[in-house]
Amino acid sequence: MTQTPPDLSPRESHVLDNRGRMILVLLLGAQFLIALDFSTLNVALPRIGADVGFSLNNLQWVATSFALAATGFTLFFGRVADIVGRRRVFMLGMALLGLASGVGAASQTPTVLLVARVLQGIATAMVVPSGLALLTTSFPEGPLRAKALGLNGALLSAGFTTGALVGGLLTGLLSWRWAFLVNIPVCVLVLVLTPMLIANSRLGQRPRLDVPGTLTVTVGLLALVYGVTSAGHLGWTDSHAVWPLGAAVVLLGAFWVIELRSREPLVAVAVLTRPTVLWGNIGGLVTFTMFTAQVFLLTLYLQKVLGYSPTQTGLAFSVLGATAFLAGVLAPRLIAILGDSRRAMIVSLVVQAAMTGVLYLLGDTSGSLWLVLGATAVGGFVHCLAVVSFMVTSTSGLSNQVQGLATGLASMTQQIGITLGIPVMSAVATSRMLTTSGGSSSPSAVLGGVTFALLVDAVVVVLGAMLIAVFLRPAVSAGRTEQERSESDVAPELQAGTAVL
Repeated sequence: MTQTPPDLSPRESHVLDNRGRMILVLLLGAQFLIALDFSTLNVALPRIGADVGFSLNNLQWVATSFALAATGFTLFFGRVADIVGRRRVFMLGMALLGLASGVGAASQTPTVLLVARVLQGIATAMVVPSGLALLTTSFPEGPLRAKALGLNGALLSAGFTTGALVGGLLTGLLSWRWAFLVNIPVCVLVLVLTPMLIANSRLGQRPRLDVPGTLTVTVGLLALVYGVTSAGHLGWTDSHAVWPLGAAVVLLGAFWVIELRSREPLVAVAVLTRPTVLWGNIGGLVTFTMFTAQVFLLTLYLQKVLGYSPTQTGLAFSVLGATAFLAGVLAPRLIAILGDSRRAMIVSLVVQAAMTGVLYLLGDTSGSLWLVLGATAVGGFVHCLAVVSFMVTSTSGLSNQVQGLATGLASMTQQIGITLGIPVMSAVATSRMLTTSGGSSSPSAVLGGVTFALLVDAVVVVLGAMLIAVFLRPAVSAGRTEQERSESDVAPELQAGTAVL
């Protein structure tokens, strides 16, 4: 173990000291910036196309190229952070983000802009898991970690939901290039402060990187995201969707087999199949996929049915962002009231489903705006609570040695959910429009497609909550906590060197 500054002092306390607060602000600021980057440019796509020379059909690659890189490499860099040092990977990611943002701001051709977005995606894959690992290892499991993860969830949700508003304001008042430029001073500040506040750490014995596992899971995830994204634009029977999706199934299946046989796997099956890790990530996937889809569907509704501008739409979602932030602040207390993170996740998903389902009642008059505001206010609150509960569940009971892996898995779940939700539910809405109105894009047709897709969204979330309630056991059973059982079950493999060590 290598260290520079001393480790965070309040490990045995339930109260943050000044150093702890500074570390929290530093790491959460970086995570918020990453969340903001995901959605800031979306509202500016038409202006970007006109300035840089993108055709209308290819504009979606500005978002898709970022998502491909961020999703495909997250698990890889989460593992690399465990081996070479989390602080080192975190700082390299922030440096790359600053560089890529400069390239993006100066780009004059589609190729240069896409390169910048890919580099931003790779930087995201480096910063998110390593930053979360630094967060979970800097604060002990319990109230302090729950508070840190709660604030992280709050800023994560705030970043995604306010990205469109920030992007709209920057584009309208200045230029879309400022969506890149604002990253640079933040990256510089983080790079200056990180060595002063955070100790670097890595595993005492460096294992070999699981190259076959790394290649199969990275290419498999790239194929999955590309296939689903293509299906959302071209249809599920198009060859650009069918072949990548088929390749994703084969590659991810091969990855599982490789991990079962590897002496030093990228993802230890003993960790991946633990109930808290498995079902925690399933809960995270459900809430991220379906809530991201809900925001997209409501964006269509507000603009195509009610006729709102992008700025007005962003302002309508500001209520959602405010309640999500409040939930992140209150999450540790709410989890304690509900009993544990498992119960909090189930309750959150059920309420999220109810708030999504009630949107089936949306109409084509401006009076429905109140229903949108009310449902998204409550929905945003419980969504953020579900995010915090998923993070606490999926990273609890694990030693610091595997926190990079655990947070890498959680980050990958987050990225996959955010990426896949929109094309999947867009396809559901479009299919409904084709069967009921012949593919018309009239306001009434859009309303019918959106409300049907929202109903499907709600059903999926309810099913997810039911599965977690059935298969993830309560935290206390037979005199031992779930965390204690998990640690004792995994410990022999960790000691034998056949798991993530």
